[in-house]
Amino acid sequence: MKRKHLLVAAFAISALTAQAQKNAFISVKGKEVIGADGKPFQMKGTNLGNWLVPEGYMFKVKQAGSPRLINELVTQITGPEGAHKFWNQYLDNYITEKDIHFLKSIGVNSIRLPFHYKLFTGEDYLGSNDSTRGFRYTDRVIQWCKKEGMYVMLDMHCAPGGQTGDNIDDSYGYPYLFTEESSQQLTIRIWKDIAKRYKNETTVLGYDLLNEPIAHYFDVAFINPLLEPLYKKITAAVRAEDKNHIILLGGAQWDSNFKIFGEPFDNKLVYTFHKYWTDTTQKVIQEYVDFSNKHNVPLYLGESGENTDQWIASFRRLLDSNRIGWHFWPYKKMNATSSPVTFPQPETYSALIDYSAKNRADYGDIRKAMPAKKDELLKALEGMLNNCRFENCTFNKGYIQALGFTINE
Repeated sequence: MKRKHLLVAAFAISALTAQAQKNAFISVKGKEVIGADGKPFQMKGTNLGNWLVPEGYMFKVKQAGSPRLINELVTQITGPEGAHKFWNQYLDNYITEKDIHFLKSIGVNSIRLPFHYKLFTGEDYLGSNDSTRGFRYTDRVIQWCKKEGMYVMLDMHCAPGGQTGDNIDDSYGYPYLFTEESSQQLTIRIWKDIAKRYKNETTVLGYDLLNEPIAHYFDVAFINPLLEPLYKKITAAVRAEDKNHIILLGGAQWDSNFKIFGEPFDNKLVYTFHKYWTDTTQKVIQEYVDFSNKHNVPLYLGESGENTDQWIASFRRLLDSNRIGWHFWPYKKMNATSSPVTFPQPETYSALIDYSAKNRADYGDIRKAMPAKKDELLKALEGMLNNCRFENCTFNKGYIQALGFTINE
């Protein structure tokens, strides 16, 4: 009898342990995202934009909006070896453990991590073809966030072939992902590899499968119906490895169009929308709230921002009143007020901006545009590497407070 009681007790403990482990992952229940404690969890944080996916407007350069074109610009100035060194240092400096610690200190509970698929392949990207970089940098951020008790959402910002067809997905001007089987298979493989690696990692909040798919200026009647079937294929590959994490699905046309969705096809889906430069009234988000009510699924705002402190505060309050989690865009920018953190523009950076604006369409144009002495251009790049470090940044107190966070000065 004593042995029987011990077995029953052991079974009960095992069941409780399994339940605790299960609850350690962020999950969903009806219209709520559920935290590790079993209670509703509202994501409140920011995007680590311009780090693993550099953007031209945040570099303030002209005619170089995408990572590929920014790298070409840098390489024209430094040469291939110099570009390799620049990007390695940039990736080490732009986001560090100090940045993550600061975010925790002001009240952030989670971050969205945009990444480029090439970080997980042998394709050339930012001066290197090292296929281990993707997991190396992702692991680094996850460990920093784990230490701080924060969550990390993984966001495929640039998919094979391009899911958007613009600079933000580093594409060739068309969302070829939806017409190329090889691009789809590579996308599926990368997500499957990511799911396999992080299936037991509770610091990972979930997987945002495709950022802002299908820009509005393409044949949306043809491309839009291809989006949800691809989501289903990616989700099936993820679930073959990982049944723990939530999956986030963005609507077509910059994560705005939910009409492309049918009934939910997985029990851990969160639907994400992006909103910029709109009113801050209920009508702006009502169609998404209606979708949530109809399908009994959670909503999440993956991006918003690039506006005044007053607008940020008003829109954030709207989201909070509707219990919608959010990650505003971005965390850090050069010489800007529309981000929690900013850093000074290097002294000679205007020379780099001027060079980027010149015609560089062919080799003759590049030679003509390049100044006789590159000193100012090289100094500008070196200055950026130094200035972007957390210890050289300043805080936009008004923006931080607009997000409802508190800065301890």
